[in-house]
Amino acid sequence: MMDTQRLIAFVVFSFSALLLWDAWQKHNAPKPPPPGVVASSVPTATSVPVAPTAANPTPAAASPAAALGVPVSTIAVTAATGEVVLAKTDLFDVELNTQGGDIRRVTLKKVFSALDRNKPLTLLEPNPQHFFVTQSGLLGEGAALPTHKTTYVPEAKSYALADGKDAVEVKMTARDAAGVEVTKRYVFKRGTYEIDVYYDIKNGSDKPVANATAYYQFLRDNNQPSQEAAQTSSFAGVATFTGPAVYTEATKFQKVDFKDIEKGKQSHPKESKDGWIAVIQHYFVSAWAPKAGTDRTFFTRHIVDNLYTVGVTIPVGTIAAGATATTMAPLYIGPQETEKLEKIAPGLDLVVDYGWLHILAAPLFWLLKSLHALIGNWGWSIIALTVLIKAVFYPLNAKAGRSMASMKVLAPKMEKLKELYGDDRQKLNQAMMELYRTEKINPVGGCLPIVVQIPVFIALYWVLLASIELRHAPWLGWIQDLSAPDPYFVLPVIYAISMFVQTKLNPAPADPVQAKVMLVMPIMFSVFFLFFPSGLVLYWVVQNLIGIAQQWHINRTLEREAKAKAKR
Repeated sequence: MMDTQRLIAFVVFSFSALLLWDAWQKHNAPKPPPPGVVASSVPTATSVPVAPTAANPTPAAASPAAALGVPVSTIAVTAATGEVVLAKTDLFDVELNTQGGDIRRVTLKKVFSALDRNKPLTLLEPNPQHFFVTQSGLLGEGAALPTHKTTYVPEAKSYALADGKDAVEVKMTARDAAGVEVTKRYVFKRGTYEIDVYYDIKNGSDKPVANATAYYQFLRDNNQPSQEAAQTSSFAGVATFTGPAVYTEATKFQKVDFKDIEKGKQSHPKESKDGWIAVIQHYFVSAWAPKAGTDRTFFTRHIVDNLYTVGVTIPVGTIAAGATATTMAPLYIGPQETEKLEKIAPGLDLVVDYGWLHILAAPLFWLLKSLHALIGNWGWSIIALTVLIKAVFYPLNAKAGRSMASMKVLAPKMEKLKELYGDDRQKLNQAMMELYRTEKINPVGGCLPIVVQIPVFIALYWVLLASIELRHAPWLGWIQDLSAPDPYFVLPVIYAISMFVQTKLNPAPADPVQAKVMLVMPIMFSVFFLFFPSGLVLYWVVQNLIGIAQQWHINRTLEREAKAKAKR
């Protein structure tokens, strides 16, 4: 059987292997091109829907154009050729372009760069190293409806949310030769990262527009987010997910890997009357979330090189001559704040990536958030949560502690057995098992309670890793960002000391090699924790300190019991 020390050693070496694998992947990953240089992986083309014809029937496909049976052509997308239209709100600085009337750049005023806390974060932009923009348009028969390549005429070149107003509306108009007029409207609302995107279609021609369909999509490369969005996209060898995600009530939340899209192996739902489609990354999400009850078709498509489209189509129907129609899709671009996401669309809060233990992590985050509401500081809230978790598991920890303390009390007898049997491992093990039976001690009694708690520890790890609330959240003194490493390495050093003390309180392993490993472990872990978010290290430091106090108390209690028993 694997005793407690072997279990810990196994965890440590597995942990090290993950770190080495992650480092190897980063070392062998292709280097991004320097600023201003366009590499072969830079977006160079995109699909452009054109008018359908009778010769092109409607196959099942992934892009808006292909879904309606239209051919696909390609043109350069590294730069838009239209004019810039600016929109400013209390949360956004948004740059739109008259080409397609689409959003090309979004800067979040109240979310700051991970590298510079005074610099607002730009989340979407046509940057060759991190290409990410929105696109939308209309398709139909009988008219040249505007696509994301059509040039619009804006009412103004600059818009701003006025004091005392709840919203600001950006309007752009496109007309075709036959008399079809389309107004594209963006409604930016105060206090929310949600944007309503409307198409008002006025058919001034003498013919109906048949099978009109609106499409809303993101155009993005598959590069990891910039360091300004998150200093790193992986911790302890565990990478946070970057890529598309789809949600419907029937199939629930599904991530879609860029590699699967490229191979045509994506299995996400296509048709639904509810749900949303998004691109998620560490701390942030951009999502198209049509209102429930509206028919929709989700699509993900590899365009060229490392460029992908991710979006949804919504049928508008046939628009008779002289008639009008309106279609709308809400767009969210912002941080993964669960309370706000829950209000926008069902299941959108699931983009906060708690890993495979979401069922445990979600309640833990709720508890952490509740503690923060009372305490007002995320660092102290982590400490309070750690204390509560230790209190809940106290019976198990006490049992494990008594088992390990009992093993320490038996240490003198164990040493005598080693001297008696020398290198005869078989007789030594038999004698040790007999001693365990005589003293009524379970040698794995200290191991099993720890194993039971491992899922909770993993879930809490993901909570502290994924929660944007901890990004740039200060604790005290030198810790001004719980999502970043300790700048002066104070917490990792305290952790190493506390772990060394905790090791000394436990019985020494019978195997001398294991004994050396146990002494090296504090140094190994402290080195790992140099690069961990300080919030995670704080949790482990507090847990160790509580564990030391608990184990010391149990050891003293058992020593007194042993002395009292010896006097009888």
